Amino acid sequence: MKSITERHQLILKKLQDTGSVNVQELSAQMKVSDVTIRKDLKLLEDKKLLFRTHGGGSKTNPYTNDKPVAEKEQMHADKKRLIATAAAEMIGHNDSIIIASGTSMLALARAIHPEKHLTVITSALNVALELSHHLHVEVLQLGGQLRQNSSSVMGPYAEQILADVSCSMLFLGVDGIDIETGLTTTSLMEARLNQKMINAAQITVVLADSSKMGKRGLGKICSLDQIQHVITDDGISPALVKLMENKGISVTIVKDKS
Repeated sequence: MKSITERHQLILKKLQDTGSVNVQELSAQMKVSDVTIRKDLKLLEDKKLLFRTHGGGSKTNPYTNDKPVAEKEQMHADKKRLIATAAAEMIGHNDSIIIASGTSMLALARAIHPEKHLTVITSALNVALELSHHLHVEVLQLGGQLRQNSSSVMGPYAEQILADVSCSMLFLGVDGIDIETGLTTTSLMEARLNQKMINAAQITVVLADSSKMGKRGLGKICSLDQIQHVITDDGISPALVKLMENKGISVTIVKDKS
C-alpha cells in the first residue's frame, strides 16, 4: 500500500498529465478505499493544489465568475445557436412560455419565428426587444431592478408578476450545472427570480453549452430533480449524460455538422 506522500505525488502527477482525476480510478490504481482518496483530495485542496469536483478533482476552478453580456455573447456562439435552434423547435402554436436571461436566451429569441400566436414572458430586455419585431409574438416584459451584466431585471416586482403566471415551458440559461449542487448562477437575486420562473412553468428546459458542465456559481437556482430537459452540445461527457438521464432528465445533444 502506498504512503500518503506517494498517493499525493501520484494524484498530482496524473492531474498534471490529464487535467482531472477520478476517485474510483485512483482508488483502484492505489488499492485504497474511495474514502481515503476523498480525504487525499481534501488535503490537496486545502493546500490549494487542486479543486475538488463531483467524483474527483480538477486543475481548473469549478466556480464561474460573472462577465459582461457583450463578452459572454461571443463565447461558444456557434454552439449556442445550435442549442437555441433545437430549443425553438419545442415551442408549439399558441404557446405561452417564459424566457429567462442570458446569451443563450438571446440566441433562442433570434431562433423563434412563429407562424401563429405566441406569448413570451421574459426578464431580459434584449430578448424582449428581439421578439418585439415579430407580428405573432406578444411580449410581457417583467419589471424591476436592472442587472447590467445580463441586460435583465430582477427583484420583488418581477417575482410578484410571476406569482400570477402559469406557462407551458420555461427556457432557462445558467452559469453552471453540477450533479451535487444543481443549477447555479453568479447572482443571488437572479437565482431567486429563476426559482419563481420554475414554479410558474410546467416544464423547465435548460439551455447550456458544455462549458457550463461541472461549474458552479454563487446563487443556487435549484437541484437537478426540478428540471425536465437539458439541451447542450456534444462536448458534454457521456458519464454526465447518463447521470442526468438516471435522474429522469431528457438530454438533447446538438452537433455541429459543418
